[in-house]
Amino acid sequence: MIYEALDKNSVRCHLCNHQCMIKEGKRGICGVRENREGILYSLVYGKLIAENIDPIEKKPMFNFLPGSRAFSIGTVGCNFRCKHCQNYDISQYPQEHGGSIAGRDCTPEDVVDSARSERCESIAYTYNEPTVFFEFALDTAILARKEGIKNVFVSNGYMSAEAVHELAPYLDGINIDLKGFTDKFYKNICGARLEPVLKSIQLMKDAGVWVEVTTLIIPGLNDGDEELLEIVRFIKSVGKEIPWHVTAFYPVYKMLDRPPTSVETLRRAREIGIREGLRYVYEGNVPGEGGENSFCYACGAILIKRYGMSLTQNRIKDGRCPDCGAEIDGVGI
Repeated sequence: MIYEALDKNSVRCHLCNHQCMIKEGKRGICGVRENREGILYSLVYGKLIAENIDPIEKKPMFNFLPGSRAFSIGTVGCNFRCKHCQNYDISQYPQEHGGSIAGRDCTPEDVVDSARSERCESIAYTYNEPTVFFEFALDTAILARKEGIKNVFVSNGYMSAEAVHELAPYLDGINIDLKGFTDKFYKNICGARLEPVLKSIQLMKDAGVWVEVTTLIIPGLNDGDEELLEIVRFIKSVGKEIPWHVTAFYPVYKMLDRPPTSVETLRRAREIGIREGLRYVYEGNVPGEGGENSFCYACGAILIKRYGMSLTQNRIKDGRCPDCGAEIDGVGI
């Protein structure tokens, strides 16, 4: 889906903002979309490399069906080259295995049946960038919607406006990584650009999809007060009700030269977000520090207590704070 034929059997893929021009016999940046005689094929349709039952909080989605279970799926391949990718073994699999495509054969019906039998309230398209298995995700999402199961993307936000238009009617929630706020960061660390990610956040919000945003705070790269402030002000310009997850970095993959993020840095980021008017700011990857809890933006009362990804108490009543009656934003709150 979402490509055009060019001269000499070349094609232009319009699925994401790389807009790859792919010659015959070649693949796009993602490594999983191949031009065969002028027709663009997905190599990962129904090729699942990961299937798990996760708490929805792992995505992370904190204002979306709190405490529920998500049936999570992913394939190999990604349109980013993040040096700190925690799932690099699957996201970069084709590039690091001579173009090989791994995965278990599966149908959309299989995924929906598994989600239903495991009593999962949603299907999460995650682990790698779900845009690269767009056709399979879309077919599964359409079927899940018919069965009353919600759909959640965990994404780098680099999908095209065309892809958003096709997907949004069947998508209930999305967590988009806003990895930094400079083109330099996106180019050097991810192999991408900033502006398309900002556009996707706005487009998803405008389409009525519940949006949450995550920023992995990396010491010395995106942890300055000014950059954090720019991120916060952008999110607020889209919607002050959008939850912002500031999560701790740990050395991994090609970024082993950086120290882990301190709790103090996460706390500073959260304070900036709250001070600037975001209603919900969460600290991630530091269980037990308190930043995982949900607080009422109006009176400050604790609404949901968590330890890591586990929900231990939910005081919200009929979508409102039990202490002051303020309406709490989210889906299934």
